[in-house]
Amino acid sequence: QVLLVESGGGLVQAGGSLRLSCAAAGVTFRSEAMGWFRQAPGKEREFVATISRAGVSRYYADSVKGRFTISRDNAKNTVYLQINSLKPEDTAVYYCAQGTSAAGDTQSYAYWGQGTQVNVSS
Repeated sequence: QVLLVESGGGLVQAGGSLRLSCAAAGVTFRSEAMGWFRQAPGKEREFVATISRAGVSRYYADSVKGRFTISRDNAKNTVYLQINSLKPEDTAVYYCAQGTSAAGDTQSYAYWGQGTQVNVSS
C-alpha cells in the first residue's frame, strides 16, 4: 500500500518561506515521478511542480516559477517543495502525488497524500 504524508505547512506572512516535505512508503520511490499540486477554497486542484524519477527534469506552473523549487532525496524516500516569496494567493492545501511520469495533469498521478495547509497573510 502506497502512503504519502505531507508536512511543513503553516501560517506565514507574505514574503516568507516554507519547506514542504512528502515522505513516501510502500513504493519504489526512485522509480516514480513525484508532483506537487494545490487546491484553494472553491477552486479546482492545480498543478504546482513535478520532478522526474532521478530528479533530472523539473517542471513548474508559470505562477510559481522562480519562487518554488521541487527536489527529492531518493535515499530518504522524500520529495520537497521549497516555497519562497510567498503571496496571499499561494494559500491552499498542498498535496504531493506519485505518478508514472513528470506531468502536469492530475490523471498522471495514481496516489495522493492527505495534504498540508499553507496560509499566507498579507
